[in-house]
Amino acid sequence: MKKILQNTLPAFFIFLTLAIVLHLVSHLTPLKIPDGVLIAARWIPLCCYFLYATGKKRLTTWIFVSMLMGVEFGHDLPLVAKELNLVSQIFIHLVKTIIAPLIFATLVTGIAGHANLKQVGRMGWKSLLYFEIVSTIALFIGLAAINISGAGIGVVVPPEMTRGTLPTVQPQNWQQIVLHIFPENLAKSIAEGQVLQIVVFSILFGIAVAMVKEQYRSPMLRFTESLTAVMFKFTNIIMLFAPFAVFSAIAYSVGHMGLNVLINLFQLLATLYLALLAFVILVLLPIMLVMKIPMRKFFKAVAEPATIAFATTSSESALPRAMENMEAFGVPRKIVSFVMPTGYSFNLDGTTLYLAMASIFVANMAGVHLAFDTQIVMMLTLMLTSKGVAAVPRASLVILLGTAASFGLPTWPIFIILGIDELMDMARTAINVIGNCLATVVVAKWEGEFKQGMSDIEQ
Repeated sequence: MKKILQNTLPAFFIFLTLAIVLHLVSHLTPLKIPDGVLIAARWIPLCCYFLYATGKKRLTTWIFVSMLMGVEFGHDLPLVAKELNLVSQIFIHLVKTIIAPLIFATLVTGIAGHANLKQVGRMGWKSLLYFEIVSTIALFIGLAAINISGAGIGVVVPPEMTRGTLPTVQPQNWQQIVLHIFPENLAKSIAEGQVLQIVVFSILFGIAVAMVKEQYRSPMLRFTESLTAVMFKFTNIIMLFAPFAVFSAIAYSVGHMGLNVLINLFQLLATLYLALLAFVILVLLPIMLVMKIPMRKFFKAVAEPATIAFATTSSESALPRAMENMEAFGVPRKIVSFVMPTGYSFNLDGTTLYLAMASIFVANMAGVHLAFDTQIVMMLTLMLTSKGVAAVPRASLVILLGTAASFGLPTWPIFIILGIDELMDMARTAINVIGNCLATVVVAKWEGEFKQGMSDIEQ
């Protein structure tokens, strides 16, 4: 059965191409094609994809098929699709329960498990140096892209996209930004999803465990190692629900926004995607070449977590799987458990690139001209404020609001971004995950501890 499905895969693409052609013809020509014929033409290839995924039995394949089916379901049955958001929210809630215990357990194990605080310090400065260089380049790529495209100038705004309310965000000075890094209450940090504060607590706790006597260190290490193993198994259970969550999230987005409302903002959307592509080609690929990282195997390892992040618009949902796959790829657990969670606060490359674009877009929409030196100051501000942004859907809008308030920009253009933020969040979140996965390999290479292996990654 599996062989038959693989052999007929080209026919599936032919069916899909015909469906797209029929759909375009129905909108662009006076020909009247029955809706039933169009719906059947679109759903027949999707059903074939479903059968193909059944034969493959891979989570990545299921997620991709779920995305396609979600788009079509949201387009054909928008009223039903608008009620499906609950399913994807359940998945996000379940994933969020994993993050704090997983970060705590892996960081403590990685730091105290080897009792080599010099190596921890060495990994720390190497990671921060890499994060700062790469994320700064991402900021200026975003700045260059938005200035070249001029997105936001002369955009016609649909009235329905300017309704609603936005939370009031007060501008923060540098003292408040620094203070926000350190937790005052661990339970509060966990409840509010403050990933950076959880990382800081876990690092300090791990150092403390490494410094106590063996009789006290061993029980705590056994506990954190057991907790890590249990949380990874817990993750595997939740990931079985991922295709349903992806289908529901995509269907809800399409059913809620529709497809035509995005036309006026295509320039901004295209600019972001091209800028992210440029970032991958001009920054990430050269890093892989310089560090002699096997590209094909690396992209195979990050395909599943990046797809999950793209579909759910949540870096958190991809964190457990990304950590597992990087360990299977050949990065030692102690490095994965230190670099990956830290990167989720300091190395959100896609988000920082997006923030650079979005801040200038707000000014363009409002008709405010920002001098080049003002734009540079804005980028330097974003370098600080983007650190520690929660890895959850659309949390970057809070940073954008704070930036707008700091530079005296109106907040009403942010309503425009809300209309297509779902599609932009998909791309930038996927790049966040890929960038953090690459960071673990780079640090492992620097430490001379990378041992290539792919045996635990789905074939």
